[in-house]
Amino acid sequence: MKPYERIRAVLERREVDRLPIDLWYVPEILDDLRAYTGVDDEMAVCAALGLDKIWSVSPGYTLVELPVPAGADEISAWGVPGRKVTSGKASYNEICANPLADFDSIDQLDSYPWPDPDLFDYAASSRAADEARSWGFATSGPWISHFEIYCQMRGLENSLMDTLADEDFLDAALTKIDAIQTEMLRRHLATVADRLELVFISDDMGTQTGPLMRQETWETHFKPRVARWCELIHSYGVKVMYHSDGACSSIIPGLIEAGVDVLNPIQHVCPGMDLESLADRFGDDLVFYGGVENQRILPFGTPQEVVAETKHCLETLGRGRQGYIACSCHNVQAGTPLENILAMIQTVQDS
Repeated sequence: MKPYERIRAVLERREVDRLPIDLWYVPEILDDLRAYTGVDDEMAVCAALGLDKIWSVSPGYTLVELPVPAGADEISAWGVPGRKVTSGKASYNEICANPLADFDSIDQLDSYPWPDPDLFDYAASSRAADEARSWGFATSGPWISHFEIYCQMRGLENSLMDTLADEDFLDAALTKIDAIQTEMLRRHLATVADRLELVFISDDMGTQTGPLMRQETWETHFKPRVARWCELIHSYGVKVMYHSDGACSSIIPGLIEAGVDVLNPIQHVCPGMDLESLADRFGDDLVFYGGVENQRILPFGTPQEVVAETKHCLETLGRGRQGYIACSCHNVQAGTPLENILAMIQTVQDS
């Protein structure tokens, strides 16, 4: 089977020759994989490794009249400036200012320079989807979000306080964030739905130890918006992936009710996220994507520990050889031993 055929079969719970294996990684790991495979093009690297890569397909944004402020290296479509920082062997992009941080009234939102759906490059989405298909890869995109974008614009502390003390402002800003992305999503789907497996909804709703916010807040402000996006996405015949790090088990029933098809990345070291329980409770309703632990085992374990961890994911989340896309639990970080990465890949391919 070609990679996208294998991914589609898993999403539709059809028979596969083996469960698929994807890999998320930071740029430094990609450089290690380039050196190992002897090829430079990223898609060629993934092909050489035999990965069932789910390739990101999103429309870029034409930034007009958005000057990059001093101290920043870039600015997003939402007017959020960022800069590159280094930590050990790795480099990351870090948000360095929050443009809505000082807003204290809903009226101020009307004068903010919000992104224009006309300025997203939908033709670029089509080209990216064509390129992914030419390599036989599955596709996912665009990346859309409610609370992550809100936090980028408002700041994490303000955002969490708003869920408790200013829900009217929260709702008003989320309405604008939602409307812009809904129109962008509609145009994106009209362009590439025939070459698209998944839309990627990303909203981290869990910390390392528990939920990020009250269940009532999520049910009121986020679940209905996710449900509307799911309805739109499904109308184009595309599946919905929801990404939440951390201990997010409390919202999983609501995600299923909203129409989510795939849950990622399955950070099973967190409370309530153990693999057996997730498989037993939600395996009939969700495809799981991720799972292979990368806070300790992938970066610091032995290849034998990686093999055992990967097999455990396959036997629980992937029981019956269905409903599971094996992958690192989020991005493999710089300095992770190459032999551990290869052990994970080979274990799935041999399964």
